[in-house]
Amino acid sequence: MDNDIKEIIRIQNRLQRKLSDTRYAHTVSVSHTCACLAMKYEYDVNKAIVAGLLHDCAKYMDGKEMLDKAQKAGLSITDYELNKPDLLHAKLGSYYANKKYDINDEDILSAIKCHTTGKPNMNLLEKIVYVSDYIEPLRYKMPRLDVIRKIAFEDIDECLKLILTDTLNYLKSSGMMIDKATIDTYNYYCK
Repeated sequence: MDNDIKEIIRIQNRLQRKLSDTRYAHTVSVSHTCACLAMKYEYDVNKAIVAGLLHDCAKYMDGKEMLDKAQKAGLSITDYELNKPDLLHAKLGSYYANKKYDINDEDILSAIKCHTTGKPNMNLLEKIVYVSDYIEPLRYKMPRLDVIRKIAFEDIDECLKLILTDTLNYLKSSGMMIDKATIDTYNYYCK
């Protein structure tokens, strides 16, 4: 346990130096929310904290730099990500969690990788990070947030459905291109 705490503090210190104050506050808030959901759903709290801390570890770069780094790392890049390279922070974050933060746990790396779009048949940690990123206490702009926060602690799958529905409705109404992974996740959980 003592080593887990030291590792979490080490990650926090590195992130605080790398991320903007606003991004770091969001990161800590997501991590705390991950811990709460992990306790509720009887998941490994320390793994959830680490995944929450590192979910945006690559978000200190702009989209052009993310695209460049992702290409250099040999990461697969979709057409959607070429057009919206800011979304590469999830894949690049998973890569950096492994290469720069020495995280080898596949569940943590996968949770970071799919935290923006989700994916069909998510495991519990993937769901925890996806939901936590949406409901963390510093978020306030999304519709039905009070209801979604409540449901997150009652039925995480139902919460996923609400988040995916609201996300897809928002993207459609704003005329934005929608990533295929988001559609696949929506179809898996909502249809």
